Amino acid sequence: MAFCEVSQEQTPGTDAYAGDFGFKVLTAADPAEKTKKLNAEIANGRLAMMAIIGMFFQDGLTGSAWGDWANYTASPLRAFENELGVQAPVGFWDPAGFTADGSVEDFKRRRATEIKHGRISMLATMGYITPEITGKFPGYLSPSAGLKFADVPNGLAAISKVPAAGWGQILAYMAFCEVSQEQTPGTDAYAGDFGFKVLTAADPAEKTKKLNAEIANGRLAMMAIIGMFFQDGLTGSAWGDWANYTASPLRAFENELGVQAPVGFWDPAGFTADGSVEDFKRRRATEIKHGRISMLATMGYITPEITGKFPGYLSPSAGLKFADVPNGLAAISKVPAAGWGQILAYMAFCEVSQDQTPGTDAYAGDFGFKVLTASDPAEKTKKLSAELANGRLAMMAIIGMFFQDGLTGSAWGDWANYTASPLR
Repeated sequence: MAFCEVSQEQTPGTDAYAGDFGFKVLTAADPAEKTKKLNAEIANGRLAMMAIIGMFFQDGLTGSAWGDWANYTASPLRAFENELGVQAPVGFWDPAGFTADGSVEDFKRRRATEIKHGRISMLATMGYITPEITGKFPGYLSPSAGLKFADVPNGLAAISKVPAAGWGQILAYMAFCEVSQEQTPGTDAYAGDFGFKVLTAADPAEKTKKLNAEIANGRLAMMAIIGMFFQDGLTGSAWGDWANYTASPLRAFENELGVQAPVGFWDPAGFTADGSVEDFKRRRATEIKHGRISMLATMGYITPEITGKFPGYLSPSAGLKFADVPNGLAAISKVPAAGWGQILAYMAFCEVSQDQTPGTDAYAGDFGFKVLTASDPAEKTKKLSAELANGRLAMMAIIGMFFQDGLTGSAWGDWANYTASPLR
């Protein structure tokens, strides 16, 4: 190692500093071949750095350079990878790292809780589904209260109909389940086995299969019942149509212009979460205006590149020809003062030529240019939707053009001209 370090001058700027020690077997006298081999060396070196770290870990954890990972008996996951609930396709899945400490006691406590919650969720899910499919019992739930089974709604609304004696029975059954068997850690009941052989089995293999199925079904049921609670709470019915969720802050806007496939009403930043129609319309007016300006700007970049420029003078008094005005951002410095005045005057005309107060057609972007929209409502909606989509694309496009122009020095500049790039 010392020989390699001191045998040649390696100060910055030398060939050795750049890695070339003159070993022509590794590089080459031919510049093109040398470049090819040095590129291959760097790529292989990157791969080798990853490989050797992996080998170090494998060796350190298994005790052998090519050790079998099964020998890594100190893994905190090792104690649990053969437990019930470890199922394809994810195997032992603990992204939150609850078992990272390897505590068997904590694992068993969580497993007991998971089984209990899964069973309750399966019962609750069936309690939602069954009355919808099979109907309800005939007769009275509470003769003394004159309450028929048919009078009890499905889902969360049933809570308000259950009489006090019914709640007592529910609580009594829960207490029976808790105290009827010893459930201290280490007992069969603690692990979820209450001796109901219909649910499990006397045969160990069949029992394992059924318990795995129970855990999987319980996990699914926990997700399902939460979904049902949300659906019920928001739509007012256990199997409610989401169209009934009229309080949704998205409901006011889901049929607006701009709601297009494939994303539908897309508001990841939650700007419309408060449901304010006034704010939505203000943002929509701003979006249309920015989209239109961006479409004009994008075409302003593209058109001179394709069609060329007008003949003659832009400003005869200044001796400025149209051909003298560069494309893109560089044109800003060439526009005479009178030109800026015309631009500002046109902008002012667009702003004040019509009443654009909230609620007017102009505020919504309709200035009566029927070439752009249409007298036919359906055609008008189609064109305005297309305008919004094109405006959104143009806003992205013009920003990209500004960056390309600013960094390369040309409206359609070659990125190779971006010599100031820190990656160069």
